[in-house]
Amino acid sequence: MDNDSKPIDDPYTEARQRMVECQIRRRGIQDERVLAAMRDVPRHAFLPSCLHKTAYDDGPLPIGWDQTISQPYTVAFMCEAIQLTGIERVLEIGAGSGYGAAVLSRLACCVYSIERIPELAARAEAVLTELGYSNVQIIAGDGTLGYPDHAPYDAIIATAGAATLPEPYLEQLAPGGRIVIPIGDRPRSQTMRRYTRKNGQLQVENLGGFAFVPLIGQYGWGEGT
Repeated sequence: MDNDSKPIDDPYTEARQRMVECQIRRRGIQDERVLAAMRDVPRHAFLPSCLHKTAYDDGPLPIGWDQTISQPYTVAFMCEAIQLTGIERVLEIGAGSGYGAAVLSRLACCVYSIERIPELAARAEAVLTELGYSNVQIIAGDGTLGYPDHAPYDAIIATAGAATLPEPYLEQLAPGGRIVIPIGDRPRSQTMRRYTRKNGQLQVENLGGFAFVPLIGQYGWGEGT
């Protein structure tokens, strides 16, 4: 879904195109809306200026506080897995830099993104505001609790790994809704899972192995994990 994000002076258009074609499409991402969003959102704008030249490389990058901006392919994979059509209300767990929320904002009606580290939340909100992503709201808080203020959600996407699916996510998921989250008994080695609420049942699919920072909070890992 289009929003009124502002055009910026962008010297990385070609680098972003190469990222989409060489890193993402070639590895199996087929949703053209996802590919277009990845092509449009300026990843470098969510990073310190010293990292701009590596913003479109095939890997995660540090954003401070022991957190990272995810590898471009991983962002695209999760966005495709959550199966958005443009009309959904989305809850993102782990705003980080704000980049993932910006990509989701191109694919959904509105995005609520929770970040447990207040400094990261403030920085993400500032960048998103500066770039004009008006259908994203950043919330500082415990992401394992979800965000009941605007529930139910058509889609919940978690960018940190949990040992088990946090109960609040199920409570806040709409009928027909999907949750995409990395799950594993080790904090930095998980299997991506998609949960779908359908006909009163919860369907579970395994989507492959990934490594994410731990999901910390009341229904996640403890501080210092």
